[in-house]
Amino acid sequence: MIILAIETSCDDTGVSIIKSGLKKKKISFSDFELLSDNVSSQSLIHSPYGGVFPAIAKREHQKALVPLLIKSLKNSKLLKENKKGVDNKKILRLQKILERNPDIFKDLKEFFKKYQTPEINKIAVTIGPGLEPCLYTGVNLAKALSFYWDVPVFRINHLEGHILSNWLSPIEKIQFPAVALVVSGGNTQIIEMLDIGKYKLIGETRDDAAGECFDKTARILGLPYPGGPVISKRAKEFKKAKYNISLPRPMIYDKNYDFSFSGLKTAVLYDFKKRTEKDRASKEYINEMAYQIQNSIIDVLTSKTMKAARELKAKSIILGGGVSANKEIIKEFKKLCKKEKLNCIIPQTKFTGDNASMIGLTALISPNVKKTTWQKLKPDSNLKING
Repeated sequence: MIILAIETSCDDTGVSIIKSGLKKKKISFSDFELLSDNVSSQSLIHSPYGGVFPAIAKREHQKALVPLLIKSLKNSKLLKENKKGVDNKKILRLQKILERNPDIFKDLKEFFKKYQTPEINKIAVTIGPGLEPCLYTGVNLAKALSFYWDVPVFRINHLEGHILSNWLSPIEKIQFPAVALVVSGGNTQIIEMLDIGKYKLIGETRDDAAGECFDKTARILGLPYPGGPVISKRAKEFKKAKYNISLPRPMIYDKNYDFSFSGLKTAVLYDFKKRTEKDRASKEYINEMAYQIQNSIIDVLTSKTMKAARELKAKSIILGGGVSANKEIIKEFKKLCKKEKLNCIIPQTKFTGDNASMIGLTALISPNVKKTTWQKLKPDSNLKING
C-alpha cells in the first residue's frame, strides 16, 4: 500500500508518500515506511503582514504543489518517464477540474506529458479545518490526480492528523483513555480520546487560538512572524523583572475546558501603549513581556489540560500542533505528567507543524477515514474532530 498525501490547510505546502504492508488498523512505527516528506514554508512571505494572507497563501500553494509532487515521487523512486503520450480527452476534462487553479493545471499538464502514472494506491488530502482558499488548492490537486490516475481519494481531518502525528515516531505504547491537546496557529482544542479514531471534543478556544495569540502579541511588540518561535527566543533572554508586567490567565478558573486568548492580547496592547517610546524599544522590556506572554499561555494550556485529564481519569496526555514544539510548553507538561503519573506523548518537532506525513498516516490507520469519489471531494474550512 502506497499513499500520496497532500496538505494545504494554511501556509505550509506539504506532499508526502508513505508505504505500508499493514492490512489491519493497529500499527507501530515499524509497520510503515515514510518514503518522502516534503514541506514548503511560506513564513518569510507572510512575515511583512504579521500573519497569513489567504490570497497570497493560495498563490504560493499553486506554485509549490506540483514541484513538491515531483520531488516526492522522485525521492520515493516512483517517477518514471512517460513514453506513451497523454490522453487529450482527459487533459480537456482536467482543465475544467482545475479552472480555479490555472497554474496547477499548467504544471500538471506538463507533468503528465513527461511522467507515467506512478504506483500509488491511495490519495489522502486535508479537507479541513483551515483557510478555504488554501484548502481548495490541495483538494483540487487531489481531484485532478484521482481523476487522471484513476486512484481512490480519501478525506482527512487536519486535527486528527495532528493527534496521530505522534505515531510517526517510535513511541511507547499509548495508554487510553487519553486527553489530546491540539494547539496551533488556528486551533486550540482539548479532545477526549478513547482510542485511535474515537474522539470527543470537550474544549476549544472561543476566539484566538494560542498560536494566533503568539503571532498577534509579537506584532504588537514589533517582532517578526511567526510569533511563537520569536516570543520563545526572547523569553529565554529574560533575566530580571524591571517593568512590573502583570498579564491575565483568561478562563483559567472556569469549570469548563474552553479557552480565550483575545483578552491576553488586549492586555499586552494596553501595557505596550502605556510605556514610553524608550521602554517599548528596549530589549529588556521586550524580553520581559515575551516571558510573561509565554508563561500566561503555558499556565492556561497546562491548567485546562491537566484538569481534563484528572476529571476524565486519563492515562496519557497527547500533544499536537505547531505550538507543541515550544520547549517550555514541553518542559512544563513533562513535569506535570511525571507528578501525576501520566504518559506524556509529544511528536517530533519536525512533525508538530502542518505536514503531509501526518495526513498520509491518518489515511493508513484511522477508522474514521472514508473513501470518496473525486467528484464529491470538497473542502470544509470549519470541519470538527469526529469519532
